[in-house]
Amino acid sequence: MSHDLAPHAVLAEGVTKRFDSLVAVDRLDLRVKAGDLFGLLGPNGAGKTTTIRMIMRMMIHDEGKLEVFGRPLTDSVQNTIGYLPEERGLYPRMKVLDVLVFLGSLKGLSGSEARQRASAWLERLELAAWADKKVIDLSKGMQQKVQFIGAVLHRPQLLILDEPFAGLDPVNATVIKDMMMETRQQGATIILSSHRMEQVEMMCEDICLINKGKKVLDGNLRQIKKEYGKNTLRMEFSGDGSFLDQPTIVERVNHFGAVVEAKLRPGADPQQLLKAAVERGVRVERFELVEPPLNDIFIEKVKDA
Repeated sequence: MSHDLAPHAVLAEGVTKRFDSLVAVDRLDLRVKAGDLFGLLGPNGAGKTTTIRMIMRMMIHDEGKLEVFGRPLTDSVQNTIGYLPEERGLYPRMKVLDVLVFLGSLKGLSGSEARQRASAWLERLELAAWADKKVIDLSKGMQQKVQFIGAVLHRPQLLILDEPFAGLDPVNATVIKDMMMETRQQGATIILSSHRMEQVEMMCEDICLINKGKKVLDGNLRQIKKEYGKNTLRMEFSGDGSFLDQPTIVERVNHFGAVVEAKLRPGADPQQLLKAAVERGVRVERFELVEPPLNDIFIEKVKDA
């Protein structure tokens, strides 16, 4: 299946999914370009996992059109997709290598090919010593790495990751992130579903934000941020922060320990704040206007929806 023939790895038009009276996904339009690292965002319960399950054909959509690489969802198309579910689903009493061989066989790999690839991955992720141990004996971080291997073992063209960093320490989160980037460099399209904005912001090119089953924002992340303009003041200072308490200039203040972010009102002059800080004897180490963090855009959009 050539990416050239299908500009979109995933194309959804008017896709709807109902559960009795609840509309979980409401006329969703989604376009994920082939080769993209795409962020599917939204608060818990927004419809992200339902959308993913429809792409995976674990649920059938009630209305609309859904294609992967220009084709309707079939068994052969399913074999081009790798999936890391939010609810990790390894068989706890099986041995690690056996689980991976089994998962590979489900995606069309021969037993020997699956064993060879799985062994190479376990070696690489420093899990080779655990190959004959039961899954239940592994730490959560190790299980997550094994589940990731299961998702990429058949070298999918589309990799869907649902909250891949949940519960991981920084070291293991970095390992998973590096594996994601490598998979992408090898030509895969990645959909990253998360509500952790700072990770999405660093990694994704395009995003779609859904809330209560509806799309509220989508497009190129850089472009979206540019449209919001540089209306956020990022500061580091020591001393009394009461100079920020100026409702005519500052709409909202977020404190992150050493760093403070102040969202300015439209047309406000940041120099007035700097002047007020200096007048109160505050020592300012950092003072810069930045585009709003994705988290702020997210909160604003969800609040307005």
